[in-house]
Amino acid sequence: MSKRLAIVVGGGPAPGINGVISAATVEAVNRGLDVVGIMDGFKWLFRGDTSKIIKLTHKNAWPVHRKGGSILRISRDFPDDPKKAFNVMITALKKLKINYLITIGGDGTSYVAREIEKRTKGAISIVHVPKTIDNDLPLPGGAPTFGFETARHWGTEIVENIIEDARSTGRWYFITTMGRHTGHLTLGIGKAAGATLTLIPEEFREKTLKFSKVADILESSILKRLSQGYTYGVALLAEGLSGRMDIKDLARYEMLENDERGLLRLSEIQLGRIMQHVVHNQLITRGLNVKIVHKTIGYELRAAKPIPFDAEYTRNLGYSAVKHLLKGKSGALISFYEGKLKPIPLKKIIDPSTQRTRVRYVNINADPFIVGRQYMIRLEEEDFNPPAITRMAKIAKMTAAEFRDRFEYLV
Repeated sequence: MSKRLAIVVGGGPAPGINGVISAATVEAVNRGLDVVGIMDGFKWLFRGDTSKIIKLTHKNAWPVHRKGGSILRISRDFPDDPKKAFNVMITALKKLKINYLITIGGDGTSYVAREIEKRTKGAISIVHVPKTIDNDLPLPGGAPTFGFETARHWGTEIVENIIEDARSTGRWYFITTMGRHTGHLTLGIGKAAGATLTLIPEEFREKTLKFSKVADILESSILKRLSQGYTYGVALLAEGLSGRMDIKDLARYEMLENDERGLLRLSEIQLGRIMQHVVHNQLITRGLNVKIVHKTIGYELRAAKPIPFDAEYTRNLGYSAVKHLLKGKSGALISFYEGKLKPIPLKKIIDPSTQRTRVRYVNINADPFIVGRQYMIRLEEEDFNPPAITRMAKIAKMTAAEFRDRFEYLV
């Protein structure tokens, strides 16, 4: 009787999920394994339901490697009583006669993978394939998480179009992009598209980011652009900025909700809209009627058709996952860079202080951020010397001293 491999996807969508499923299925079948896909993440397994599976073969897995979304669907379902639910799930996996398991997902999914391996005492060999368009997992060598490059590609296409609209209409856009903890995606899109400025949470060192500080950066950039003779611009705001702000401040403008994990649903906070309202009103008090439009880019990137980079990358990951399992290995996060499989023990990616997966932040002291920062239109130290400060103060209907008192703290 052949051994059985199961594949399950958790968390949110990311371009390339089907590429991993396809490559893993084809390699596993070629190696004599029976392969099944578990539908809707761990949702049904937590309930002991073993009927929500599909048999994966060359016929239904080979053609999907360039499709967006997930043929196994996806969920973030997590039980109210984890101890009981995990016992139910282990029983279900044993009933399904699963020998090998490939999990595809982020922090929550890797946690479930670790728990399954621990609770089955090695009876089920597990590898985890990391995915997130946020690119915030600690992969070796700075390798991106799959889905990031596709999300950046399509995000750049959208922002480039908006930049042309801004140029044509003489208006500003404040665009919020996904990135719960980090600014990798926002910075990547901003640099590639040539946005006027890009704000990410990593550049702010204070524990609680003041709402007014972000508004002042945006207002002062608009004033600087006006002093240079430009009436338009595009500012990108990482959604993680909201997570750094005082909840009470945000609640004055937005109805705040939590997601399935109990975390603040940052993607639903219209940060651009809030900033649009505040900055526009500040400019009106100066007699400046600057048209500002807010947009949010996020969900339209997650289930996109993968670009060739991610299509190739996920084939490498799916193949490597099966290869690692059939070597008798388990409990690893699968990464692939420099042309080689680079497995990382799951326990090594855990932050001991939080017991969660370590977060890879944008290094604001490294060249990728420094280069991006150099091409932004924002206040710099030299702007507070004549003639620059004189021009900006005139636009703002302030004296040079008043402009300095109001905005110099930003630099």
